Amino acid sequence: MVTLQNKNTAVRIEAGELVGYQVDGHEFIHQKGSPGWSSADTEMFPIIGPVNEAGFRVKTPKGQAVQDQHGHLRQLEYKLEGQTETSAVFVKQYQSGTEVRNSKFPEKSTEEALTWPYNFRFEKTFLLTDSSLEINFKITGEEGMPFMLGYHPAFKLHTESPVILAKGKRNSLDEDLAVVSRALQITDCTSVTLKDEKEITIETEGFGNFMCWTEVRNMVCIEPISFYPYAVKQTELHQGFEKLTDTGEFKVVLKPGV
Repeated sequence: MVTLQNKNTAVRIEAGELVGYQVDGHEFIHQKGSPGWSSADTEMFPIIGPVNEAGFRVKTPKGQAVQDQHGHLRQLEYKLEGQTETSAVFVKQYQSGTEVRNSKFPEKSTEEALTWPYNFRFEKTFLLTDSSLEINFKITGEEGMPFMLGYHPAFKLHTESPVILAKGKRNSLDEDLAVVSRALQITDCTSVTLKDEKEITIETEGFGNFMCWTEVRNMVCIEPISFYPYAVKQTELHQGFEKLTDTGEFKVVLKPGV
């Protein structure tokens, strides 16, 4: 377990996963083992969304890739590359064509192994400041590699009636629950605020969109995404790809209310 601390804040990171963000004794992150989701955060890469209706295949310029929901990056293990009292750097690397065990097989998938026809290096950096927690993502790899990126954090809810503020609109938890099989879409948006017992704002750079998801009332996932996957048929998911040029850089800033 990696712990980052300053005067009133503690961040807990378990193998690259943000499992705790406590400010003045208030926990913002969904706790693993609580109802709703077995994780606390993850990344969606190189695809976002399910592909079961496409036979677990995704079209790329190098042919069909075998993928599962939200991509195979989440199946790889992070390595801790550096750490200070207020920062930590985690890295995943992938070699083109390497078979990666699919944890969804056989209960939720017919594919035992996932593959991707491109090399890449994926870096996740946490930086704790006096007023926020920054999470930076850096992608390097083959020029022209197609990809999508989403960040999938889950926030702990402390009240019965939290509100999600985005683009001047108030969204209730019931609206998220109503689209449980998918996720509530928020397009062309770089900042979302969750108003609960305490308030936290999720600011982003590079993503451009959000989607929100939950199946329970004790947590909600507010997810920055580069593409909303349910906008197209699963067989056309490749329409949402952007191409890697040099380095892909994305940022999420979690800002608790004062």
